[in-house]
Amino acid sequence: MWNESRHADRSRIAPRLRPPTECGGLAGPATVIPHSRPTVSVEDAERVARVVRSGHLAQGAEVEAFERELAARLGVAAVAAVSSGSAALELSLRALDVGHGDEVVVPTYACDALHHAVTRCGATPVLADADPETLGPAAKDVARRLTRRTRAVVVVHPFGLGLDLDEFLALGVPVVEDCAQAIGARVAGRSVGSRGAMAVCSFYATKLLTTGEGGAVAGAPERVARVRDARDYDEREDLVPRFNFKLTDIQAALGRSQLGRLDAFIARRRAIAARYRTLLAPVAGCRPPGDQGERHVFHRFVVTVERPLGQLLEGLAGKGVTARRPVFRPIHRALGLDGYPEADRLWTQCLSLPCYPSLADAEVEAVGAALAEALHA
Repeated sequence: MWNESRHADRSRIAPRLRPPTECGGLAGPATVIPHSRPTVSVEDAERVARVVRSGHLAQGAEVEAFERELAARLGVAAVAAVSSGSAALELSLRALDVGHGDEVVVPTYACDALHHAVTRCGATPVLADADPETLGPAAKDVARRLTRRTRAVVVVHPFGLGLDLDEFLALGVPVVEDCAQAIGARVAGRSVGSRGAMAVCSFYATKLLTTGEGGAVAGAPERVARVRDARDYDEREDLVPRFNFKLTDIQAALGRSQLGRLDAFIARRRAIAARYRTLLAPVAGCRPPGDQGERHVFHRFVVTVERPLGQLLEGLAGKGVTARRPVFRPIHRALGLDGYPEADRLWTQCLSLPCYPSLADAEVEAVGAALAEALHA
C-alpha cells in the first residue's frame, strides 16, 4: 500500500476552494483540487497562539531557536531568519559584496525574484539556459556566460530536486544555493544548502514548510552576521543602508512546529509522487519524473507532455483539477531576449500537478485520471 491516510482529520487545517457556482462564477465541477494548499495543524495553531498570549510578538527568542534548529537541519554553521525568500536572496548577495558593476548569473527558467534581487543590489543579472534533464540551470551554459565581472552564481535546486554542485563549484565563483523548493533534499549524503558559499530558503505558505511569509540565509558565521546586521536598521549609530527584513516570533513559532514535521511532509510528497508515476506510466504523451531517492522532495511534480499546455490546462480545469506551468514565464521572455532554447522548450512542455501533504489519496487518483483523459481528449 502506498499510503492509506486520508489526511482529513484534526492533524491539519486545509483551506479548500468553494465550487465556482458558490463564488458567483461560471458553473463547473462540484469540487476543485487546488494546485497548492498549505498543511497546517492544530498544534501549529497552538504554537502560534502561545506566542501571541505571551505578548512577545516581534523578533526574539522564537526566531533564535528557529535559526538554531534550521542550521542543524541544513548542516550549516549559522542561519539568519528573514522576512521572505526574496529578502534572503538580496541579503545573501549583499553579504558577498555584490554591487554596482558586478554580474550575477541566474537561471532564466526560474521565478522573477532572482532577477529582482540582483538588480536591487545594483548588479546586472546574466541569464543561463536550463538543463533539460534536471530542469535547473545548465552548468555548461553558466560557464560560458562568466566574465571578469561575475561576482556570484545562483543555483536553484528546481522543484524539489537537489542538484549536484560539483560542476558549479568548479567554476571558481561563489555559489548561492537557492533551496526555496528543496529543503530536506540530500545529494551524496549532504543536505542541499550545505555546500555553497551561501544558501537561501523560502517559507511561503505553500512551500515545503511555512511561516506564512518568511525566509532564511545560511552559511559561514561571518557572512550570516552581515545578513543579521543588514536585516534590521533600528538604533544604529551610523546610517549605513539597512532594511526591515526581520521575521517575527509569531512566524518562527509556526516555522519551528512545521520543521518538526518536515520529514513526514517529505515522506507524503514522495508517496504521492510514486503513485503518480504508477498512474501515468501507461499514459502516452506524458513523461513523469523518475525516482531520485533522497535527492528529490517533490515540492512540485512536474511532467513533460506532448499536448499544447493551454488546452491541457483548460481541460484539467474543466475536470476540477488546477495544474500550472512550474515557471510562470522564463525571465528572458520578459526581457525580450532569445538564445535560451531549452528554457523555451520546457516552458511549452512542462506541467506541474498538485503535490502536497494534505492532498488526499482520492484526490491523487482523480488528478491522474483527469490528466490521462485530458491528454487523449
